[in-house]
Amino acid sequence: MENQISAFTSHLSGPRGIYLDYNATTPLDPKVFQAMQPYFMEHFGNPSSAGHHWGWTADSALQKARLQVAKAVGAKSTEVCFTSGASESNNWALFGLLTQWRQEDGKSPIHILTSTVEHSSIMKSFQAAQNLGIEVDFVPVNKFGIVEVSEVEKRIKPHTRLMSFIWVNNEIGAINPISELAALAKKNQIYFHTDATQAVGKIKVDVNAEGIDLMSWSAHKIYGPKGVGALYIRSQDPKVQINPFIFGGGQERGLRSGTVNVPGAVGFGEASSLAHESLESECPRLKSLRDSLWKGLQEVIPGIALNGPDLENRACNNLNIRFPQVKTETMLPSLQKLGMSTGSACGTGSVTISHVLKGLGLNDDEVQCSLRLSLGRWSSADDLEKIIQVFKDAYNKAK
Repeated sequence: MENQISAFTSHLSGPRGIYLDYNATTPLDPKVFQAMQPYFMEHFGNPSSAGHHWGWTADSALQKARLQVAKAVGAKSTEVCFTSGASESNNWALFGLLTQWRQEDGKSPIHILTSTVEHSSIMKSFQAAQNLGIEVDFVPVNKFGIVEVSEVEKRIKPHTRLMSFIWVNNEIGAINPISELAALAKKNQIYFHTDATQAVGKIKVDVNAEGIDLMSWSAHKIYGPKGVGALYIRSQDPKVQINPFIFGGGQERGLRSGTVNVPGAVGFGEASSLAHESLESECPRLKSLRDSLWKGLQEVIPGIALNGPDLENRACNNLNIRFPQVKTETMLPSLQKLGMSTGSACGTGSVTISHVLKGLGLNDDEVQCSLRLSLGRWSSADDLEKIIQVFKDAYNKAK
């Protein structure tokens, strides 16, 4: 195991470069892979097969994983439905509610609220809802990328049925006041959903303490496998009624049919436990590294700026930086040994202006001078000097 971990970490910080894109995806923790491995071949059963031990073994693993995932966010295991990831969960939260409401009343108007800096799976889902005749308000954020409760409150209407606000922004690390927003929703008898993909594993997440009704997140952001995530659906106070997303064999309490990805769920469970157990130590470690990196970059690149909130009010692992008068594309040839993102990870494959950075009030030139750095479990103090030197050389060459 130790040899495997050593070989694994060399891919994250070594001759090939240094990985700085943990917000896009995290590497699979070797402990997570070890937990998953038996369920690919040895324990291959279908958890829906109730007549033999192959099925029982798979079902037992699935229920353990559900408990692990639920515990990490303060939920009941019966409130967690496995999905293919947060994008699916976000879509399901919206359209599951909309179809439910339309079944109950096909004529009454429906109004929903979200922000201008959500993940694209929320932005595009809500735009699709508009095409179906749903009234949507996209609430602007302040200059730090944070949703202000007062801005939301003044947009509430008698027929507002849903609020959906990202907990931690995937690009700038801004942390929204989720408990205050959820309290506002509850006061007005409005369902509250949050995309917590970048929150789980970085800040304390407790769906009951925060008053959340629906929540989406993914395994691959917390050192678990890709292709598996969850939707939390509150079971009481209030009990959230939501339509199925996939119809068929009745899996996931009939809400999302289809044979569950058992190895993926097992990995998600193990990753959730590891993230939950290490939260109190890992976040201060990452914050210290992040702050040192930012200090070092400021020393070698005069005029470099931070996009979004200050260091104390953003996710512990995030920096979104803006270079003075130098577009990042001119620096990229000199930055090949640093794995990072010039925009949202789910926007790759096309050159687009980040709607999140535009939402802060940046102009197109400022956005094109920006990039995101995100640290993680295998980032170390030994990397910092190398990272700072690479940026210094690349900037001086490009300016």
